[in-house]
Amino acid sequence: MPLPGKPADPAAVAAAIAALPGTASVYRTAVTQVEVAGLKGGAPLVAYEGSTAGSPHTMVSGRWFAAAGEAVAPTRFLRATGVRVGDTVTLSEQGRTVRVRIVGEVFDLGGDGMTLRSDTASVAPLRPPYMPADFAVTVAPGTDPADYAERLDAAVSPLGAEAAVTEAGKSSVIRAMQALIVMLTLMLVVVACLGVLNTVVLDTRDRVRDLGVYKALGMTPRQTVVQVLTSVGTIGLVAGAVGVPLGVALHRQVMPAMGRAVGTTIPSADIDVYGAPLLVLLATAGVVIATAGALLPAGWAARAATARALRAE
Repeated sequence: MPLPGKPADPAAVAAAIAALPGTASVYRTAVTQVEVAGLKGGAPLVAYEGSTAGSPHTMVSGRWFAAAGEAVAPTRFLRATGVRVGDTVTLSEQGRTVRVRIVGEVFDLGGDGMTLRSDTASVAPLRPPYMPADFAVTVAPGTDPADYAERLDAAVSPLGAEAAVTEAGKSSVIRAMQALIVMLTLMLVVVACLGVLNTVVLDTRDRVRDLGVYKALGMTPRQTVVQVLTSVGTIGLVAGAVGVPLGVALHRQVMPAMGRAVGTTIPSADIDVYGAPLLVLLATAGVVIATAGALLPAGWAARAATARALRAE
């Protein structure tokens, strides 16, 4: 729940937020552009003040900063500067300099993947008094965010701040990757259903005489549908049992490659997302796809007249 702008008294804003019922945690961030030794063009710097437990960032390696003189950096920044976790970098702004030690690699695509993050004590020599500040607020469980934001806005408006409800979301790059994955998945499902449809149509036409014999012996239309669906459902189950492990293995190869393509390292926590219940559900998807693709030919087989089926070659 950020509060953009330049409050006349940030301390008063922080006090107003802390005193409001429903506040779980709050921290302040200030953003500036700094020069980095060995890096052309500089990099954004985000300085934190307060409890950062609610900061929506995942670590790739190392840890989040915890003491003065520490900072975290994204993968692209580390690659551009040749810095590793544990190394020290020099930051400067308008003749002021400070040295910070990189204690963690953070999964962060903001600022073109070049944003350094540290606490205000670590970069105090760089911070001009006019640096704009945002406040991020986490509400307590059971608190309605919209109602809280309305009450908070009333409390901080006289101080020159503004409250708005936001959700801890993913970057536009991650959203684009997810949209691409969803689109490809839907396309594969459609293609798989059409493949099953084509195969079952051909198989049903080849077996139309056998189906006519079964119907002459008393097979009902419902039993005909069940027979056709069962024949493809078994194959779908086997396909799911084989395809899921292969898909998971491919996922472990593709996701890191997609991360490298945008200059970042995707944390293992964001790759190892398949639990046992989800794997079982995915395995049964083969049966669902096979059944969906076979419904039309199964219905045609059930409606076929017995006499006509017996005369078929």
